[in-house]
Amino acid sequence: MKTDVAWMKDYLKKHSIKPSTIRIKMLKYLMENRIHPTVDEIYHALLKDIPTLSKTSVYNTLDIFLKNGIVSLVTIEEKETRYDIDTSLHGHFKCESCGEVYDFQVNAENLKEEGIEDFDVLDKKIYYSGICEKCKKK
Repeated sequence: MKTDVAWMKDYLKKHSIKPSTIRIKMLKYLMENRIHPTVDEIYHALLKDIPTLSKTSVYNTLDIFLKNGIVSLVTIEEKETRYDIDTSLHGHFKCESCGEVYDFQVNAENLKEEGIEDFDVLDKKIYYSGICEKCKKK
């Protein structure tokens, strides 16, 4: 993904978001750090570049990004909300040992959704948990 300022400004405008320094820096961070960050991780990562940044600004910007389809919520555990710049249908795996969250591809054509034919599905989430490959080798 591109992360030059002109491209990011245009990207935000295409998603009906007025570009600002905080929004551009948050978008850049999310695009360059595909780690499914929490608000705290985003806040601490950007605080050096934006000393006046507040957690409220991070929350508000993420809310705008969510409403405009730039990020999606990843809530694997009840008390931990993470954000994902990849809004396509894919799964998440959280390692119970190191806490890392990994993306994995999902073949949507093979998903069987029986019993909800007359429902309006608004969102799909696929979560797995276990021990990642790195932790298994330790």
